[in-house]
Amino acid sequence: MKKIVFAILTLLALISLSGILTYRTVQGPSQNREWTTLQIPNGASAKKIGLILKKNGLISHQRLFTWWVKLTQTELKAGWYDIPPKTSIAGLVELFTSGKNAVRKVTIPEGRASWEMPAYFRKAFPEFDSTKWEILVHDSAFAKELGVKAPNLEGYLLPETYAVPYGSSEKNIASLMVKANLALESECEERDSPIWKELGSWHRVLTLASIVEEETGKTDERALIAGVFLNRLRQGIPLGADPTVRFIYRNLTGPIYKSQLDSDSPYNTRKFKGLMPGPISNPGKKAIEAALFPQNTDALYFVAKDDGSGTHFFSKSLKDHDKFRLKAAENRGER
Repeated sequence: MKKIVFAILTLLALISLSGILTYRTVQGPSQNREWTTLQIPNGASAKKIGLILKKNGLISHQRLFTWWVKLTQTELKAGWYDIPPKTSIAGLVELFTSGKNAVRKVTIPEGRASWEMPAYFRKAFPEFDSTKWEILVHDSAFAKELGVKAPNLEGYLLPETYAVPYGSSEKNIASLMVKANLALESECEERDSPIWKELGSWHRVLTLASIVEEETGKTDERALIAGVFLNRLRQGIPLGADPTVRFIYRNLTGPIYKSQLDSDSPYNTRKFKGLMPGPISNPGKKAIEAALFPQNTDALYFVAKDDGSGTHFFSKSLKDHDKFRLKAAENRGER
C-alpha cells in the first residue's frame, strides 16, 4: 500500500514539476537577441504560426506555443508585428492577440513634388516601388476614386509625419496622404476665406499655395508673397515664377535655360498669364493658410536678396524691382 501511495505522490510531483517547468518555459525569455519584424498571414492556424516563429528563431517549442494558444483560448490576429528581443511565448501570444501592428514613421517635408517622395518612403520601406508610385499619382481614375477633383494627385499628397503600417502598398500610402489633404480641405473651408471664393476651388487654392511654398521657406514671408501673386493675377500680369518652369523639366536645382523659359507648357508662368493647370508640388498647411489669408500689399514684384538671409526684396514698380535685382547680384558678388 505504501508503495502505491509513494508512486502516486511521485507521479503527482512529477506532473507538478512538469507543469512548473512548462509554465516557466512559456513565460521565460526567448533566445532571440534582436528586434524582428514578422508577418502573421491571414487565416493562419496556431500550428502554422508556431512553425513560422520557430523557423525565424523566435521560439524553440512550436508545440508549446500551440498548446498555450489553445489553453488561453486566444484569437491571433493577422498583420505585421515588431517583436522585441527575448519575447516569451506568452508575450508573443499577447502581442498577436492585441493586433498592434508594426508601423514606420515617415516624414515628408513641405513642398516636395510627388516624384521626390519615394526617396523618403524607401528609408522605411526598402521595397517601395517608385514606378508604381508614379503611375498611381497620375492615374485619373484612382484620383477620382479618392475623391480628388483633379486629373492627378500632385498637390493632394499632404506633407506630414505619418505612422505608416508596415507592409502598406503604394496605393495604401497615397490614400493615407490624400485623406489627410481632404481633411485639411474641410478644416480650411470652415474658415470662410474670401480668397477661396475668389479662386473658386480647393484645387486652385492648392495650385497657388504650391507656388508660395516653392518661392520661400520663410514663414513670415509666405503671406506677403501670396499677396504679390494675387495682385498679379488680378491685374492680368504673368506670375513669372521660376519654380513653375522647373516643374515642367523636373529641374529642381541649377540654371534655368532660355529654351526652358520659352516652353509652351501651360505651367510656364513666365510666358502665360493666370494660374497653372495644377499644383507644382505638395504644399504644407502653412503655405495653404498663406494663400487663403494673404497679406494686403501694393507690391507686384519680389526678388531674393541672396545675402544669406533667405528673404526677399519687395517692390511696387518695375523700376524699383530692377534696382533690387542689381542689389541681389551685388550680394552674390557679381558686380
